[in-house]
Amino acid sequence: MLDPLRPKPTSLFRALSALILREVAATHGRASIGYFWALLEPVFGIILLTFLFSFVLQSPPLGRSFALFYATGLLPFLAFQDISQKLSQSLRFSKQLLLYPSVSFFDALLARLLLNTATQLLIFCCVIGSLIALQGIQITYDPAALFLAFAMLVSLAAGVGILNCYLFLAFPVWERIWGIFNRPLFVLSGLFFLFETVPQPYDRWLWWNPVLHVIGQARAGFYATYPADFASPLYVGLISIAGALFGLVMLRAYASDLLHQTA
Repeated sequence: MLDPLRPKPTSLFRALSALILREVAATHGRASIGYFWALLEPVFGIILLTFLFSFVLQSPPLGRSFALFYATGLLPFLAFQDISQKLSQSLRFSKQLLLYPSVSFFDALLARLLLNTATQLLIFCCVIGSLIALQGIQITYDPAALFLAFAMLVSLAAGVGILNCYLFLAFPVWERIWGIFNRPLFVLSGLFFLFETVPQPYDRWLWWNPVLHVIGQARAGFYATYPADFASPLYVGLISIAGALFGLVMLRAYASDLLHQTA
C-alpha cells in the first residue's frame, strides 16, 4: 500500500489528480476567496514592513524601493515555510486516501509539492509583477540567478518537509520543538538586512541558516549590483538531499505502522 515504486503511470496520475483536487478544496475552500487570501497575506506583510522601515531608514539596503527589497525577502521566506509545512503534514492530511492500494505515501508528498510549489510561484509572479508595474521600477533581471534561487527554495523546502513528515509522525513532540525553533528564522533569514552588514563573529554563525542563502540568491536575481557571494547552492543542496533521502527511507520503512498508531 505504501510502496512508492509502482510501474503504472496511469495509476500515479490518477492518484496525484485526486490528491491535488482534495488539497485545493481543503486548503482554499470552494470559494475563490481562498485563493485571494493566499495573495493578500504576503501583500499585507510587504505593506507593513515598508511602512515601518521607511520611517527608520532613508533608503533600503538595495535599490530605491523599500517594497521591492522586502518583497524579495518575504516572498521566498513565506514560500519555504508554506511548502515545507504542507509537506510535513502530507500523510496525516491524506490518511484516508492512503488506505487505497493505488495511493502511496510518495503520491501524497509529490502532490503537495507540485501544487504548493505552483501556487507559490504564481503568488511570487503576481506580487512582484504588480509591484514593479505600480511603482514603475526599472530592473535588470538575471534569469539564471532567479532560476537557481527557485531551485534552491524548492529543494530546501522539500528536504525539510519530507524529513519533518517522518519526524512529526515518529516523535510528535518534535512538531512543537520545530515550531519554537522555526520562529527566529523570520528575523535571522535576511528579510530586513543584508548578510554583508552583519558584524563578526555573528556572520559566521548566521551563515549556517540555509534560508539566508535562498533569499540572498533571490535578491541577486533582481539587483544587478548585488552578487550575494556568500550564497552557496552546494550547501543548500546537501542539506536538501540529506533531509529528503533520510525522510523517504524512513517513511518507506515505517509510514504504514506510524499511520496505524495515529489512527
